[in-house]
Parts: sequence; C-alpha cells; structure tokens
Amino acid sequence: MPEAASASFSARAESSLAVSWPMRVRDPRLGLVERWLRYAVPGILAVFLACLVGLAALHIQGQRAEILAGAKAEVEGFARLAARAITPAGGRASDLRSLMPESERHPGRRLLLLRPDTRIAASHPPLPADATTLAQVLGESEPLSGLGERAGAMALDLPGGESVLAAIHSLPDGAGQVAVLQPIEPLMRGWSARARDQIVLVAAAILVIVGVGLAYGLQSRQATRADRAREQIRGRLETALRRGACGLWDWDIARGRIYWSDSMYALLGYQRQHEYLSFGAVNALVHPDDGDLYSLARGLAAAQTCVDHAFRMRGADGAYVWLRARAEVMADATDGGRHLVGIATDITEQRALEETNAASDMRLRDAVEAISEAFVLWDTGNRLVLCNSKFRHLHALSPEDAQSGRSYLDVMGRGVLPQIRRESPEAGLALADMAARTFEAELTDGRWLQISERRTKDGGYVSVGTDITSLKRHQEQLQASERELIETVKDLKRSRRTLELQTQQLADLAERYLDQKAAAEAASQAKSEFLANMSHELRTPLNAIIGFADVMENAVLGPLGTPRYTEYCRDIRESGSHLLSMIDDILNMARLEARRVRLNPRAICATAAVGSALGLVEAAAREKGITVGVDVQPGIDLLADPSAMQQILANLVQNAVKFTPAGGRVAVRVRRAGASTHLFVEDSGIGIPRADLARLGRPFTQVEAQMTRSHKGSGLGLAITRSMVELHGGSLRIRSEQSVGTVVLVRLPAPVPEQKDRPGPAAGSLRDSGRPGTRRSVAA
Repeated sequence: MPEAASASFSARAESSLAVSWPMRVRDPRLGLVERWLRYAVPGILAVFLACLVGLAALHIQGQRAEILAGAKAEVEGFARLAARAITPAGGRASDLRSLMPESERHPGRRLLLLRPDTRIAASHPPLPADATTLAQVLGESEPLSGLGERAGAMALDLPGGESVLAAIHSLPDGAGQVAVLQPIEPLMRGWSARARDQIVLVAAAILVIVGVGLAYGLQSRQATRADRAREQIRGRLETALRRGACGLWDWDIARGRIYWSDSMYALLGYQRQHEYLSFGAVNALVHPDDGDLYSLARGLAAAQTCVDHAFRMRGADGAYVWLRARAEVMADATDGGRHLVGIATDITEQRALEETNAASDMRLRDAVEAISEAFVLWDTGNRLVLCNSKFRHLHALSPEDAQSGRSYLDVMGRGVLPQIRRESPEAGLALADMAARTFEAELTDGRWLQISERRTKDGGYVSVGTDITSLKRHQEQLQASERELIETVKDLKRSRRTLELQTQQLADLAERYLDQKAAAEAASQAKSEFLANMSHELRTPLNAIIGFADVMENAVLGPLGTPRYTEYCRDIRESGSHLLSMIDDILNMARLEARRVRLNPRAICATAAVGSALGLVEAAAREKGITVGVDVQPGIDLLADPSAMQQILANLVQNAVKFTPAGGRVAVRVRRAGASTHLFVEDSGIGIPRADLARLGRPFTQVEAQMTRSHKGSGLGLAITRSMVELHGGSLRIRSEQSVGTVVLVRLPAPVPEQKDRPGPAAGSLRDSGRPGTRRSVAA
C-alpha cells in the first residue's frame, strides 16, 4: 500500500473563508501561560496600586514630619535666644514685642515671660486677663514646668483644643523662664495644599489604572467567552458532521493544500498530525476508476463554481469508502484567494443499498418470469409496472408493447383479449371496494383460467391468471370418486357392526387380563415376602459362620496347626460376608418393591454425610493409590433420611473406587442449584458403553465387560440407589464414556428453612426396618 494510505493525515484550519473555524491552541503550554496571565495581570495592577497609594501616603507623612521637626528646632532655638536677650531688670511687654517683629513667617507665635513661681509676668501677644499662670495656658498636666529645658520643643494640646509646639528656657541667674508657643495649624497650611495636590494626582493615576484593569478584565472575559463559544461551536459542528457521516473540505486552490475536519478523518479512519494535507496526498487516496483531483482542478480553472461528484477514497484499513462531495468555489476576504468549500458525505450504505435493490429487482423479475401463471402489476394510475411473458402471450403482446409506464388502455389496445366461453365467479369483493376478486373462465380452446385480482397497499392492483385445466380435470374425477366413496361408506357401515362384536370380545379379554394381573401382583407380593423371610432365615446361620470363621482366623482359642487353615477361615469369612451383603441387597430390594420402606427426611450436613461415606472406602482407595477429592460448598444441607443418604453415598463411592484402576481419581462435589441440591460422584474408571447406560439401575443388571467380571456384586446397588433417590423425590442420572470415566448426578430437593429448623429422628427408618445403615460392596 502506498505511504499515503498507511500514514496518518492531519489538518486544522484557522479559518474557512468567511466562516471562522474554531481552532485549538497549538501548544498546551501557551494556553496555560495565557490563562495564567489573565489572572496575573489584574493582580499585578492591584499590587501596583497598593504600592502607589502606600508610597504616596508615606511621602505625605514624611513631609509633615519634616515640617514639624524643623518647627520644633526653630521654636527651641527661638526660646534659647529669647532667654539670652531678656535681661533680669527688663521683662516688659515691649521687650517681648521687640524680640518678635511682625511678619507672616511665624503666624500665631506667642512669647511668655515667667517668674520663678511660674506666674506669667508678660506675654506677646497679650493673654486674657484670667490666664496668669503657665498651667492655665497649657493645662494642669503640662510637663514643661517640671522638665524645663530638658523637654526641648514638645507638641501639646491646649485646653481650648488647639495643638501647639511649646518650648521653655530658663533666664540667667534663675530670674525666671521664657516660654514659646507656636500653633501647628498655620505651619501645616502649605503642607495640606501640597498633600491635597498629591492625593489628586494619585487618585487620577488610580482611576486610569483601574480603568485599564477593568478594560483588560472585560476584554479577557470576552476573549474567554469567545474561546468557549468557539469550542462549543466547533464541538457541535463536529458532532453534527460526525453524526451525519459527513466531512468538511476546504481546498486552497492557489496554495495546493486541503483542510479536512475531524469528522472527515474519522470517516476514513485516519488521525490528525499536520495542519493541512497536500494536494498530491489526497489525490493518491482517490480510486483510479473514479477520476482524480487534477481533472477537477482543471474544471475549476475553467470557471466552474460548483462541484457535485461521487467517488471512492481509500480508508486507513485499506477499504474504499464511497463519498459524495458537494462544494462551491468562494473567495477568501483576507488574501483574495479561491477556496473550494463543501462537505463530503459517506454514501457507502446508499451505494450498497442501490446495488442490493438492483439485484433484488432483477431476482424479482426473474422469479415473476419463471412462474407458470400470467402475472401483471399495475400502479395507482393504471400504468404498467411489471408483467411476464405468459401475460404477453395470453394477450398477444410484444415486449415493446408491454413496456413499463404505459397506461392500461394503451397496453390493452395493442393486444388481443382472449375469447371466453363462460365465467364461473367465486367468493370475493369488487376491486372498487379495495379488496379482491377471483373468478374462473373457460377459453374457447378448452383451457380453464383462474384469475385473481387484488388491490395493493399503494392503490394499484395485481392480477394473476392461473391455468387450472388440469384441476378441472381432477375435479371431474373427484366427482366420480365421490360416488364410489358413497358406496364405500355403505360397506363401512356393514363393517361397523362387525367391529362392535369384536369390541365386546376385547372387553371380555380386558377383564380376564385384570384378573391375571391381580394374580401376578399377589404372586409378586408372595415372592417379596418369601425373599424377606428367606433372607432372615439365611442371615442367622451366616452370622454364626462369619463369627466362628473370624474366631478361628484370629486363633482366639489357640493355634489351628497348619497356616493354610487360617487362609481357609479368611476365605470362609469373606465369602460369608459377601453372601450376607447380597442377602441384604435382596432384602432391601424386596422391601422397596413392596413399598414397605418409610423415610424420615431431614436436613443433614452435606460435609458430614460425604465424609462418613468416604470413610468406608478410605482403606480400599489407599490400597489402589486412588486420589479422592471432596468439593462441598460451605453451609449446604441435604434433605434426606440419614440412613438412606448414607447408603446412597456409600453405594456410589464404593462403585467409583471399585471400577477405577490403580492411580485413578474419584471426586465428590455438592452444589446448590435453585430449589435443588446436586451431588456429583465422578471417577476416571473404565467407563460404561453408551448402549448399556439405559439398562443400569435395573435389578440384577450388570455391564458385561472384563472389569466387571473380575469383581463380585449382585447387580442391585444402583437399583437400590435409584429407588432410594426417587423415594426422596429426586432423580439419578449417569453419564459415562469408555476409558474416560463416569459421572453420577443425584438431584435432591433443597431443604426449606422450616425443614432445617425441624428436629429429625436419631436414626433413619431404614435401620428400624431391619436394613443395615452402611453398605459394604455393590456391583454396578
């Protein structure tokens, strides 16, 4: 396959002519940086504004502190100079006035001359008459009187609420003190004006920056919404194209590159890798029998503006996909280039459907032509749709006369209607009633036609003419046969009387059969009782024989002499035990046939029942090297009579061990299956022929094979087991394959909660009826 077919193509258009195609971010890292900047720029502007306001506040506060510091130094220096300039003999108000010339530099400054007892001797400007002490001017808690010159210039609040800078300095020789009071408010007038101007400038800058930040935020939000809208539009457009099995094309004719939408790539099974596809890469995918893009480009160069073309393109899997491209040439508003923009629709199914319809139509025409009846189909406008050669032959029409689309009058006018001798109408409605009608017509040449006309669902009708000449012949023969049948019926009536006599004889025979059946049942009952009595009579001497043979074998009363006597005693004991086992089987079978066995089913633990049965064959399995497996689901109980369940499991397990060769496998599984409990006994023994499976379970039946002939057994084990299971309301099934193994399925009803909680008898009724609770050996 060419590289163009195996490679994965990719394209992403930033715009498709005048329609903005939602594009995706080229690099995910750039998108991450862009999203980070959208949130970081407003934060940076906020931090800048906070820094600007903080620096302006610090600058204004620093200017105020600088003014106050200069004023303090000036007030303190002025107080020191005034103390030196005032003589002790002076101290008049005129002297203070001379020290403070009138000027606008120190508005509101006041100079006080204090006596040693802190009373005010003079002041300039003058104080109110009631202010005679420094405490009255500065307040009772003023610290200047106590600190004196050490206090320097201090900021104080006067009793009237005015803030002043105050400094005090002592006169030479302790003649008093000089105090200077400078109001702060006049000093701050220039600072307040400058601070106000700076606040206005900062506020203007803040407004500008906040405006820029809001504009940026609005633009960023608008861009985010636009990106989200583009992604939504792109997703919806891609979804619509994908669901419509369409793909978008944008062919930049001047640059020779083609853009495909995601749905176009999905349509062909390719993956995106590059922004645009080359003209040659796309042309290589077009089927050679459907033309190429070069001829299309030549047509576009010749002023062709619209394209509607069906062709095949090779998909990623190598299969060709039928596409129908509908496009139009448009001019790009940005660069003036010509673009062929349109969509390509997957018409593979439509093409396949057209081919299927064509094949079906051909098969329908062949089938209509092959039928032996004259067939014609008319549409709702009484125009011919379809007819076969039999119809044309009947009406003497040529194939040209019976062309599809001709009206009924035109077709019938070109042909010849057949001559009808007579008509025989049958049950039916007229065609005007939208139903059907059927009638028979005899032609002049002796042929009979059955004509059936029926309305179709679309309003047309179909007519079928069947040649029933042979049927009419048969009808005449049937009429003759009917007369013969009447005579036969008369003969049957005579035979009926003979059959009634025979029926009476059969009734007598049935009555005698019932009498014989009752006698047979009585004989069977007597047989069962005889077997039971005989078994009881035989068990008593057998027990003695087995007991004395065991005593002699074990030399309880002393040695017998020759060791061969011990072997003879062992043979006597084993033969007696085997005979006793067979007698037990015969006795149980007789009781089962006589319906004298009663069961007391109760819920018993499946694990304990299986373990007890396996204990009986543990020694035999170990001797033969057989692996015995147990798989019982926890918590499963069996609804059964304990003694009967013990006998069932013992029979099945002993059979499995007995007929499994050395080194084999025996498995016991118990499963819950709905309202039943399934017990499986599997072995890898010799198996049972398929033809002998149906005979198993019958009394005294054994499978004749080399293996079974080498083992002892009465053939009653499976019969007793099957009867026991059926008495419990269950069933027993056997599946086996020779040389593979055997699977025995015992299906028992599952115990319900009432039966689980109900206490059962200590021992099963089988033991009470005389049957030993444990099986020893059973032959299949």
